[in-house]
Amino acid sequence: MFSLTRGEVPGFLHACRKAFSLQQNFSLVNVKLKWVKDSVLDRVVSGHGDLKAVCFLVSIISSAPNHSLPVYSLIKHRGQLGFPLDLKLSTFLRRYPTIFHEHHILDSGGTRVPSFQLTPEALDLHQEELNAMDQNRNDLIERLCRLLMLTKDRSLPFQTIDQLKWDLGLPYHYHDSLALHHPDKFCLIRFPDDRLGLKLRIWDDQLAVSQLQRKAPQKELEHGCLRFPVGFTRGFGLKRKSMVWLEEWQKLPYTSPYVDPSCLDVRTDVSEKRIVGVFHELLHLTLEKMTERKNVSNLRTSLRLPQKFTKVFERHPGVFYISKKCDTQTVVLREGYDRGELQEKHPLVDVRVKYARLMKRGFLERSMGLHKKSEETVEEEGIINNHQRLYG
Repeated sequence: MFSLTRGEVPGFLHACRKAFSLQQNFSLVNVKLKWVKDSVLDRVVSGHGDLKAVCFLVSIISSAPNHSLPVYSLIKHRGQLGFPLDLKLSTFLRRYPTIFHEHHILDSGGTRVPSFQLTPEALDLHQEELNAMDQNRNDLIERLCRLLMLTKDRSLPFQTIDQLKWDLGLPYHYHDSLALHHPDKFCLIRFPDDRLGLKLRIWDDQLAVSQLQRKAPQKELEHGCLRFPVGFTRGFGLKRKSMVWLEEWQKLPYTSPYVDPSCLDVRTDVSEKRIVGVFHELLHLTLEKMTERKNVSNLRTSLRLPQKFTKVFERHPGVFYISKKCDTQTVVLREGYDRGELQEKHPLVDVRVKYARLMKRGFLERSMGLHKKSEETVEEEGIINNHQRLYG
């Protein structure tokens, strides 16, 4: 382990910068690598289908009195759930009766509306999730700190962090439950466009070491030309020209994502290697080594990236895989998986696996009609209970 400060640059980076005068004379090599479907990683992404939305809804409903909310109170959270426009929230909730228990209430106008509460199994699982978060609080705080340290001013709008909070393992209400509980580390700020955000108060040298640096052989660290782990889908058929380019590219100087990149010429392969390094580190910060492509699309200025920076995902299919499942594009870090198995499983990932199993069971049971009768019974009981409460 070694530390990296903003004011100091380790010896190996000094050596790299000496090479810049030579390396940066070479412009960005025009190599195009084809996208090849990876069915194994596609299955991994598909398995996450509705999981994030379900977990978000569980967090929202669990914070309400009696762990129950009418559907009209849930609609305001729709923007963070990633639903298609034509999908009704109530329809989604009914897919998973083992998690969301439906009943009905009367609104202020006397109209009967659906309301959803968590099942006992879902409540137990949510408590397990909260326990895992509490036991790994320091780890989650470090992930948030590292994310902010990747940015130019150690700060991001809440809107941007919100898009990544699921991937980082942060609590749904991380603003209150995590950030504000550590005023020594974080503070609230207002950006020029009037958005609220979070700023890391103090730079932490111990955290400013990338995952690639932590795992690199000593020889590579001394020379400063770190190599990215690379793997291709079976049958990729990498052409010789591309193989030669990739080998030369791997030998280029590595710039830590925590170092100021202003000395780099954005038109060179050296700069591109730095961009790959930024997303390599960002994906390592996520629990499952993946995030939707749209989640990073607005990070260009904050991460000091050039225009069209996401092209590195297509140019380096040995480092990243773009899955097109679930009606979106998901960027997966290949080295994070071995034959579809996540190599480093965070305790929160184990909880998510249990959520997925409970969702699958409920979906299958409902498709078999096992919950139809109970839903009708709950509806009738809801009417009776509401009438008794309203009219005695």
